[in-house]
Order: sequence, then C-alpha cells, then structure tokens
Amino acid sequence: MSRKRPSGHAELDLEHFLPYRLSVLSNRISGAIAREYSERLSLSVTEWRVMAVLGRYPGLSAREVAERTAMDKVAVSRAVASLLSSGRLEREFDDEDRRRSVLQLSAQGLAVYDQVVPLALGFEQHVLEGMPEAERALLFRLLDRLDEMELRAESGAGAIAQAGQ
Repeated sequence: MSRKRPSGHAELDLEHFLPYRLSVLSNRISGAIAREYSERLSLSVTEWRVMAVLGRYPGLSAREVAERTAMDKVAVSRAVASLLSSGRLEREFDDEDRRRSVLQLSAQGLAVYDQVVPLALGFEQHVLEGMPEAERALLFRLLDRLDEMELRAESGAGAIAQAGQ
C-alpha cells in the first residue's frame, strides 16, 4: 500500500537535508565500527565515545565529555557509570574544586583503548580509500567550517528564542 503525502503540507527532501544526511552517515559508520568492538570487548557506542574522548583528553568531567561529544548528559552519565563499574575508568576529585570529579582511563581502560583505536583508524582508512588526499583534506576543512557555522547558528537561534520570550 503506498502512502501519499497530503497536499498543502510542507515537504522535506531528506536526501538533500544536511542534518539527515550527516546523521544517517554517522550512524552507519559508527554502527559498522561498533560491531567490531562491541562483540570483542562488550562496549557500547556511547561507552567507546566516552573512552575515546578521555583517551585524548584525560581529566575531564562527565559534563565536559558530554559537551565535547554533543551527547546527551544522561547517556554519558550511564556510560561513565558502566565504565567505572567495569574498571575501565577511574574517577578522582579535582584538587582545586573538590565538588568536581575528573575521569581518566584506568590501566584496563587503556588496554581496551589500545585495541579499539587501530580498529577505528583502520575502518576510517577503509572508508576513505579511493579518495585522493586533496579531497580528504577538503572534506575535513569543510567539516570544520560546518562545525563553526553550526555553532554560530545555534548561538543565534538561542538569542532569537530568548528575544521571543
């Protein structure tokens, strides 16, 4: 049975809508990589993202991890709790602000990180093979530019919302 869109309603061409395209691509790529490490290491996508950020930037709080990954704070909190419980993360209190806890990978977490990073990099290389280096560089410059533009649009949208209240 085919469904027809009621006439007179707005139409969103998803195949040319940037947020949709980026989301679908990100989900497919993340899912493909996750199949490798989730089976081998019992690690969820969210847990891996937390570990990846802390592997690169140790000593962040859960809130800072959520900000860096643009993930939901509740999802990050659950992942952090799971990683602490499994011994893959360690939590310490900030010397300057005892209310703030900071996270870092434990020795066990670093061992997992050292296994997943080559898998992730290998998969990225596989996805990008056949794309000339100049196109890769352009892709990353465009992604950086989109990131800047989205942050500007987001702050503008916040100002517009506040003005409307």
